[in-house]
Amino acid sequence: MNRNNFAAEIAIIGGTGLYQLDGFENIEQRKLITRWGEPSSELTLSRFNNSPVIFLARHGLQHNIPPHKVNYRANLWALKECGVKKIIAVAAVGGISAKMSPETIVIPDQLIDYTYGRKHTYFADDLQQVTHIDFTEPYSARLRSQLLAAAENALDGGTYAATQGPRLETAAEVKKLKQDGADIIGMTGMPEASLAREIDIEYACCALVVNWAAGCAGTTKIEHKEIQAIVDKGMLRVKSVLQNFMQHNQAGSD
Repeated sequence: MNRNNFAAEIAIIGGTGLYQLDGFENIEQRKLITRWGEPSSELTLSRFNNSPVIFLARHGLQHNIPPHKVNYRANLWALKECGVKKIIAVAAVGGISAKMSPETIVIPDQLIDYTYGRKHTYFADDLQQVTHIDFTEPYSARLRSQLLAAAENALDGGTYAATQGPRLETAAEVKKLKQDGADIIGMTGMPEASLAREIDIEYACCALVVNWAAGCAGTTKIEHKEIQAIVDKGMLRVKSVLQNFMQHNQAGSD
């Protein structure tokens, strides 16, 4: 691949409800194959006010890849090969703590990983030595700050519980997660965040709360029609955040 023709320092990974970047000028799409396999979708090189950005649909453009089947290693590696240095990961999540009500946008600052069986590291085979990364603060403080500046009324901080999926959680499981200190639940936060750290890409999450988690706020059953309505409405706000972020970034905000 000729990176000079298909490159950007910023990438956006779209989750449920975000399959394209409205308001961005699409320049080119490319299908890539990495040493770790094929990414979830073609990469789209776009521009916003002349600033390049690469977009990747985490679940595929048809939303046909469940969370536990996403090839996270290929996704992150493909972005790395395109010169990406910053990733904004958009995610639809469930709310646990009282302040995490549906339609809230959250910029989390911590993670708890409950996933299993996923190919979660680049440092597993044919190593010269064992490698450990520092993951005390799983999200880039600088990138979080830039996102918060671009996201009016977004909540600053919170702990993201990454669960295996694709099923939703039981009320008892959510109760345990709350006791563990989790504020929101998603299924794609890991190993995406740790893989980005392994290859030295700044990473931050822009999470849209689309439902109360099981058993929270009197929830007895989670209705997907209600979730979809909130996704459709909330992603419009998320897209506005992304546009603001690109404007601030172009202006040189750090």
